[in-house]
Amino acid sequence: MAVSPQVFPPRKRRPSAGSFIPPNLSDRKLLQSLLLISREVSSLPTLQPLLKRNSCSIIRKTKLLAILFEELLRNMTTRFTTSIRLCFEELYIVLQRIKTLIEDCSNGSKMWLLMQIESVSNTFHEVNVDLSTLLDIFPAKDMNLNEDVAELVVLIRKQCSETQTFVDPIDENLRREVLKMLDLIKREIVPEHWKLSEIFDQLHLRDSTSCRDEIERLEDEVQNQTDEKSKADVIALIGIVRYAKCVLYGASTPRATSQRRKSVGDVNFPADFRCPISLDLMRDPVVVSTGQTYDRASINLWIESGHNTCPKTGQKLTHTDLIANHALKNLIAIWCREQRIPFETTATNDRKTNGVLMNKTALEATKMTVSFLINKLTVSQSTETANRVVHELRALAKSDSDSRGFIGEAGALPLLAKFLGSDQPNLQLNAITTILNLSILEANKTKIMEIDGVLNGVTEVLRSGATWDAKGNAAATIFSLTSVHANRKKLGRKTRVIKGLVDLAKEGPIGSKRDALMAMLGLAGDRETVAKLVESGMVEIVSEVMDEIAEEAVTILELMVKRGGLVAVAAAYHLIKKLTLVLRDGTERAQESAAATLVTICRKGGSEAVAELASISGIERVVWEVTGTGTGRARRKAASLLRILRRWAAGLVDGNVAHGYTTMSTRIVLPA
Repeated sequence: MAVSPQVFPPRKRRPSAGSFIPPNLSDRKLLQSLLLISREVSSLPTLQPLLKRNSCSIIRKTKLLAILFEELLRNMTTRFTTSIRLCFEELYIVLQRIKTLIEDCSNGSKMWLLMQIESVSNTFHEVNVDLSTLLDIFPAKDMNLNEDVAELVVLIRKQCSETQTFVDPIDENLRREVLKMLDLIKREIVPEHWKLSEIFDQLHLRDSTSCRDEIERLEDEVQNQTDEKSKADVIALIGIVRYAKCVLYGASTPRATSQRRKSVGDVNFPADFRCPISLDLMRDPVVVSTGQTYDRASINLWIESGHNTCPKTGQKLTHTDLIANHALKNLIAIWCREQRIPFETTATNDRKTNGVLMNKTALEATKMTVSFLINKLTVSQSTETANRVVHELRALAKSDSDSRGFIGEAGALPLLAKFLGSDQPNLQLNAITTILNLSILEANKTKIMEIDGVLNGVTEVLRSGATWDAKGNAAATIFSLTSVHANRKKLGRKTRVIKGLVDLAKEGPIGSKRDALMAMLGLAGDRETVAKLVESGMVEIVSEVMDEIAEEAVTILELMVKRGGLVAVAAAYHLIKKLTLVLRDGTERAQESAAATLVTICRKGGSEAVAELASISGIERVVWEVTGTGTGRARRKAASLLRILRRWAAGLVDGNVAHGYTTMSTRIVLPA
């Protein structure tokens, strides 16, 4: 079937760090630089399997240039004229371009290189023409070259005299075959495996590992493209490579690295990238009427729950319009790319991957891949094979919302639930992490809550998982589910869920403790659940972990004192001292929550709580410093604390003077 030719724009090339030679080099140093760069190019391997002839030709000519520069350096007797020097400087730039071109082709995606084979072949021709031009004007007579060197210059000139671009017919035919394959997938026709195998063999993508590396290169290439059409084309290629990897070579063996996801706790990221509500990395930052920025999903949930105030400032929202913060979103996306953390926006009605509109080819390739993997999972097989398939689903579920949707729709959740009780730690971890990745999609949250055995399986992993990573990912799944308001009540009524989170927060390592606290923070949005958390010893747990993960701990305390846990928090007087330490040494966000919590405790906890705060040595100095250096909200809360402390000192708290605290020996004199 004839396929209309598809135009792929050239790749966004990496700028070369050495495109220009340092100024004021001596003549000998200039020749030495030319010899060095020509030797570097000469040592590069010929490109395989694409552009073999083009790369071989340019490398061969560069080897001759290296001989020329070596001879010139050996026989150098006179100073260079201006014309000689200019010619050599231009030669250096061209050689640097050749080096960058070959390295770029060698290190990049084979699939994308194939799709733009004509334009890249033309680039090879252009640098060849530049070499030919420079050699034509090469001032050989001015350099008093001996006969052998002069003949070498003539030889190089002849070899650079190609008059047209050469596109290898083998490369071009292979490109056409890939385009046909993409067209078949677009029309929902499953490609013949033998033909797929033939194409991938010619591209030297002959096993699961090479395909996985190719997918990573294509994912990098998405970021290199500047227009949406090109990005969508690359994503289509990712789809076909992912499908071929699964059907031709089977699911890949997981890399021998930690299988735990990269979470908030594993990476130190800028505080401004964190949503004040969820404390997680913002994927779709928006600005509310008070000027504060939140993640769209979190602030939507807050507003839909009936709130009409700004969570951070407490000010009333004059309207509920959300304005996209594009500048911040771009900064977060760049940071995520540098950290190799997946970044995507909240799913919309459009089919998008990492903000790029997906074409039908990419969607159909993803569907075919999911269908193949689910069919494999339903067949009786060894634990090792099952682990590989589940790991493949895990990677796919991590990639984009479309994949999560297809996996959920294909019936993967009950199949994955069977492996949650596996006695093989890796299989259990892969299964729970896949469910965690799937839970990001709203539709899948409902499936996890409603499909028999899935939520129970997640709960059992939370309570008795084989590894801390598995338990932590189960807790993170609970947290993901709590973003739906109705789920909070259901989860909060499950004693096993509460018990599992409490135990994990008590006994787990830092990362798992953080996951447990975040899940409890999500559950604490419901008043009934707060009471259960208090009964389970939540206050003491928060106190114990506050030194290690202060932001999460004080955020939970702030929410608890607002949602019915005030009495328990206020009664734990040792917490007041810990909160003042956070107020003094914590991050800006931790200071905000600590100040807000102390204000609530003092206002509603009675004079005893105020007296406990006032008895702490240097407290007024700490609070005063926050009024000058904290965030806007922290300054306002600190100012409220100062007023409370002054009223207490004057005996005006609750209309009484607290016995035993009629003076404040540690009080400092504050400006009026």
